[in-house]
Amino acid sequence: MTSIVPDPRPQPDRPPSWRDPHLSAREREVLVAWVKCDSKTLVGKQLYLSIGTVNTHITRIRGKYAAAGRPANTKAALVARVLQDGLIMLDEL
Repeated sequence: MTSIVPDPRPQPDRPPSWRDPHLSAREREVLVAWVKCDSKTLVGKQLYLSIGTVNTHITRIRGKYAAAGRPANTKAALVARVLQDGLIMLDEL
């Protein structure tokens, strides 16, 4: 039997218009790493990915947020989405 461990971080209050972009676990991992790093090259080294793969993940992430009606065309906008979605806490930046 598999038990699910709840995430200890509080979930933010979301407006009624909030839509989940349905990011995969790997997309969330790449996004959080990129938000915390200075460059995509460092993300690639940390996660053992090529820079092209990191760029592909970021492009797909942006597309999923746009499709959910929550566009994030800049890194600052992606930081806002990560915080809104509770993927990291502000003090982790």
